Amino acid sequence: MSEAPWLTIIGLGEDGPDGLCAASRSALDAAKIVMGPERHLSLIQTSARTIPWPVPFSKGVEDLLELRGTPCVVLASGDPFWFGAGTTITGHLDRHEWHAYPGRSTFSLAANRLGWPLDRTICTGLHAAPLTRLRPHLSPGVRLIVLLRDGDAVTELAAYLQDTGFGASALTVMESLGGPRERITQCTADTLSGNFAHPVCAAIEVAGNGSVLPRTSGLPDTLFETDGVMTKRHIRALTLSALAPRPGEHLWDIGGGSGTIGIEWLLCDPSLTASVVEPRADRIALIDANARALGVDRLHVVEGKAPTALKNLPNPDAIFIGGGLSAPLLACVEALDGVRIVANAVTLESEALLTDAHARLGGDLTRIEVAHAQPMGRKRGWTQAYPITQWSLP
Repeated sequence: MSEAPWLTIIGLGEDGPDGLCAASRSALDAAKIVMGPERHLSLIQTSARTIPWPVPFSKGVEDLLELRGTPCVVLASGDPFWFGAGTTITGHLDRHEWHAYPGRSTFSLAANRLGWPLDRTICTGLHAAPLTRLRPHLSPGVRLIVLLRDGDAVTELAAYLQDTGFGASALTVMESLGGPRERITQCTADTLSGNFAHPVCAAIEVAGNGSVLPRTSGLPDTLFETDGVMTKRHIRALTLSALAPRPGEHLWDIGGGSGTIGIEWLLCDPSLTASVVEPRADRIALIDANARALGVDRLHVVEGKAPTALKNLPNPDAIFIGGGLSAPLLACVEALDGVRIVANAVTLESEALLTDAHARLGGDLTRIEVAHAQPMGRKRGWTQAYPITQWSLP
């Protein structure tokens, strides 16, 4: 017989215990200790010892784990496993140690207030994440529901939408949804005014003439800040195609330059991860800035030179070598089993390394030449970029 769980996570709405199911009420009555935000603790009546959840959040997890074995209830907002505390807490526990009873999520309440189809609405939590995570979704007609840190974050959101050219977006600010203090404010991002209180979310119907990020690989070069060292658009599109990102995979981007390959890899799917290795500190800052601006601040940037800097990185599923190509580096990545490798070369010396690798290991060896039309006096002609030799394996 399995051991009874000592922890129950209960999703509590702004209406307090009125919305709880019978199982949640029973767990609350049996608890010796109840932990949660002070706002939630103030909504319930209990004979149990109450502990306000501390800041930072991780300290509360540590305190909770010290209570292991004592019947405990943790109060969370709405559905604890939808941008909530549930995953963080249960990640430290075995499955038999806990139960969870979700409440009505803020996303569900917001969609029902607006009449929006939740299955076609982008829902995201930005409690502790930058607003730039919205960037890939900003396109006219897109609908988003966003959980926000506090009232000040509402003003920051409106300013961000204006800065990105989407100030005309319809904004519906919803405070304390489902409770007696519920308030709904409708405006556009560029006309927002007033003060707002936590808990708060915002629904956005995107409008405006800001730049939209395409869903295909090969973003315009102008979207990236660069010192001139970057994989240019057409080569980048072909490189991403050769890398062939698949859900859940991790990329090593060696010789990051401006970070374009790692960033576009992450934009392909939210489950993807990437580590960029770059030896120059000034380019590290550039890569970080580009990643944040394009909504993929989860990019892991490592300062160092390959292959030494590769030692402590997560195991890769795919590797791109865009700079610093050498025989020792190739030997290092070739030794990894089941990993896709794509390497680009410009110089004759680097091309010779790839030609040799192709002869030994097979794969595809491709020469890529791109020319652009440029003025030639009163007429136009082709300006040839340096040809790229690309080796991909398998």
